[in-house]
Parts: sequence; C-alpha cells; structure tokens
Amino acid sequence: MSAVEPHRPSLPVLVFRALRVSQWTKNGALLAPLLFARRATVQQSLAHALAATVAFSLLASGVYVFNDWIDREKDRLHPEKRKRPIAAGHLSFGGATVLLVLVWSGAAALGAYVGLPFIEVMAGYLALQVAYSWVLKRLVILDVMAIAMGFIFRVVAGAVAIDVRVSNWLFLCTLLLAIFLGFAKRWAEISSLEDAAVAHRTNLADYSLAMLDQMMSISAASTILAYCLYTVSMETIEHVGNDRLKFTVPCVIYAVFRYLFLVHKRGAGGAPEKVLLGDRALQATIGVFLAIAAWVLYVP
Repeated sequence: MSAVEPHRPSLPVLVFRALRVSQWTKNGALLAPLLFARRATVQQSLAHALAATVAFSLLASGVYVFNDWIDREKDRLHPEKRKRPIAAGHLSFGGATVLLVLVWSGAAALGAYVGLPFIEVMAGYLALQVAYSWVLKRLVILDVMAIAMGFIFRVVAGAVAIDVRVSNWLFLCTLLLAIFLGFAKRWAEISSLEDAAVAHRTNLADYSLAMLDQMMSISAASTILAYCLYTVSMETIEHVGNDRLKFTVPCVIYAVFRYLFLVHKRGAGGAPEKVLLGDRALQATIGVFLAIAAWVLYVP
C-alpha cells in the first residue's frame, strides 16, 4: 500500500485538506451560548460570536497541521488518514510551518478583536491540544476526556466572546455529548482498522468493542437524560419565560440514536464531521431542532 497518492492535488486543495475545513463544523459549539443566552439578535454579540468561531476554527486548523506532522508515520497505516497531505508526502515541513504560522496569526488577530478573556481561553485550548498530542492521546479513557474538554473550551470561548456565563446545564450536556462522540470515534477506529489498530494508536490495545459499546450506551443515555432535565428545570423555564423547550427533546433523542445506528450499521463515527455533513437525516434533525429552539427562545 503506497503512502503517497499517485497525483499531487492543487495547492488550494492541499490547503483545504491540511486545514481540515470540514471539521470547522465542530466549532459551531461556540454559537451555543449565543443561541441559549438569547443574544443572537444583538448585533455586537453576533459579530463577536462569529469572529470567535472563525478564530477558533483557524486555531484548531493549526493544531491539526501540528498533529498531522507528529503522527505522519502512523497516519500512513490508516486507510483514510494516509490521504492527508502530510502523511501522503504532499506537504513538506517548510510548507506545514508556513501554513501553521499563517492560520495562527489569523486566529490571534481575530482573538484580539474579540478581547483578552477570549485569547486566554484560546491559550488554554492550545495547551490542552499540545498535552493531548504529546501525552493524553496515549492514555486510555483520558484521551476521550481530553477530546471532550476541547468541546468545553469551545463553549466557554463562545460564552466569553459575548460576555455571558456558561450555565451548569450547558456544561453538562456539552461534556456528556462530547464523551459519547469520543467513545464512538474509538469504536470506529478499532472496527475499521482491526489488526492494524494498535500500530496506528497504541492505546487502542486497552479498548475493546464490547467495552466501548458499554461506554457509548452510558454516555448516550446520560446525554439524553441531562438534556431532558435541562429543558424542564425551573431555572430554564424562568430564563426562557416558558416551558416549550421540552419540544426539542425528541430531536435530541433521535439524533443520538441515529448516530448510534450510523456507527454500528454503516461504520461511521471515526469522523463526526463527516457523519454530520453526509447524513441528511441528521442534518434535517438539527434543522428542526434549531427551528424549534428559535421559536421557543425568541418568539414571545
């Protein structure tokens, strides 16, 4: 199996792939505080939230380039990751360095526009990602916890950008959902790589499909329960001004079960962004969820 693709893609395609632009969907988490704090119609808050989302996307893309250079040899053992520009030999160390400097400079410039507290959260996220790249990704369970904390940083960054507090409910729901997605990612890696799994990621030897099935079941159930309790809590009802947020619960239940279906029956889950961008049922569910949430939160 060759590590290099037969044809070198054009420069724009190489940059797009190296930055993993499709994974920018993860940074939609920064917009959750804007939506649930009912600030989406406030012009300054909207501008700061959007700038923060782009800044975090550029920051994360730099992390991807950094990780891909470190993992280039192991990525060549993966049927999909071997196609990444660095693993495929299409992006040199010099090219990767220039790209890293450019995206992180852009992230810093946008971060300065949003404000110092936001930059501090960005620095914390970057420190977490460096720790993950060098240590945490080799430690069973802690690797998934680190991935989940990355989503917490995103939500906190979105809240800091518009100067609101992250509610306890948003923290819990984000954490539990991210843990579920993290264990689903590990399940997909073991399932697709089989005997080559350990060579690609050493800590996969400490997991098993049966164990990950249990962990996914627990985290999926906890995510659904936490969100259900959030929608009917008195704190939420007082903040929203009505009890209609419970009507979004069926969307959340269906989305979680749909994701489990895609993981087990279609081998998805290794890349959550591909699942989101490739499954129309999930896209429709998210659209319905957002429509109901907008009606609940912004229509008297």
